[in-house]
Amino acid sequence: MQYKETIEYLFTSSPLFQNVGGDAYKEGLYNTHRLDEHFGHPHRKFKTIHVAGTNGKGSCSHTLAAILQSTGLKVGLFTSPHLVDFRERIRVNGEMVSEQYVVDFVEQHRSFFEPLHPSFFELTTAMAFKYFAEQEVDVAVVEVGLGGRLDCTNIISPEVCVITNISFDHVMFLGNTLAKIAGEKAGIIKRGVPVVVGETVPETRPVFLQKAEEMQAPIHLAEEENEIIEFQFNKKGHIDYQTKTYGKIEGELGGYCQTRNTNTILCSVNQLRAQGFHITDADVRQGFAHVCELTGLMGRWQTLRTEPTVVCDTGHNLGGFQWITRQLNEVQAPLRIVFGMVNDKDISGVLSLMPKNATYYFCQASVKRALPHEEIRQKAATFGLSGNSYPTVREAYETALSEAQEEDFIYVGGSSFVVADLLTDYPEYTTPKP
Repeated sequence: MQYKETIEYLFTSSPLFQNVGGDAYKEGLYNTHRLDEHFGHPHRKFKTIHVAGTNGKGSCSHTLAAILQSTGLKVGLFTSPHLVDFRERIRVNGEMVSEQYVVDFVEQHRSFFEPLHPSFFELTTAMAFKYFAEQEVDVAVVEVGLGGRLDCTNIISPEVCVITNISFDHVMFLGNTLAKIAGEKAGIIKRGVPVVVGETVPETRPVFLQKAEEMQAPIHLAEEENEIIEFQFNKKGHIDYQTKTYGKIEGELGGYCQTRNTNTILCSVNQLRAQGFHITDADVRQGFAHVCELTGLMGRWQTLRTEPTVVCDTGHNLGGFQWITRQLNEVQAPLRIVFGMVNDKDISGVLSLMPKNATYYFCQASVKRALPHEEIRQKAATFGLSGNSYPTVREAYETALSEAQEEDFIYVGGSSFVVADLLTDYPEYTTPKP
């Protein structure tokens, strides 16, 4: 098979969450352990950092990887979902796994894994761990796929566990209360392994404290060990931080939510240093300032063009939009919003937060879980949001672009898959801007 055929095979032969949602979720780690045993337990051959949470996992994982790369280590990075190319999920020092490796993995091992009927994510995780072992990485930053306790990444024994925050998402799998969701995320806490928790609320804090005590794991609450003294946005749209331990840091990622993520990351670096990682202040500054270049990160309040300004963001749930809408409400220019969502999110909650002084272009991403564009438009109208609907992201975006003046601001988001369609249709946008 060629690469394109191999990817189609992976997407169609194993359930893919972005397409079918709950049908792709396999509770339990039976398949994961079988795959891990078949490949000779590759995750035992390198150190790991495990990152869970509702929002901010991707930004934290990529920035930690960038910092570790800056130290000279060979760093694996496993994240999800991808935006344009499947290979974004598996990187070593920012370089995606090769097309040939993906082809060879499937061809050489399908006779073993086909009878197991693994999910797409189970198979992808096994591929990532095998690749990292063969590449002889020093350390891999591993982002949880869904939850934590029963996530197939949870076979690793990390140096540090990181849990960014808890809000409502994937409630059909993780529970319908913040405490239940926190319990699933806390499942990554390992005996004796330091855990950094970025943000807590009254419902989640005791869950983390209890689990950490049970596992005799030192717990560090980033909001209490606050590393950030002050911050301000600079002319480049980046964030300048003054920190307790690391001095002045320029953060390339300019979303409002990044101030919380940055605090979580810095507290995690403190623990990595305590675990013996040689990370200098200069390494931290390098990682924060060049995370997109070092890791290939895309879609985090990413400026795609100017005149008019176009920004995309992969935030896709209520917790994420509490930050995004604050930032949109401070935009001084005329605002145009290209917006779509998928069917397992709290669309009413998100729409209730969206700016009313914007022109909307409701759209439908090219995944089966995407909400129909007209349904979104009708629901948005009940919240006082007006605009037209379009069957594709491309049509919505091109209409917004054609109607915009040079001074306007166009935001594209609502779902990772809306951003994915945009970046796929416009490959000139896929190189992160410095």
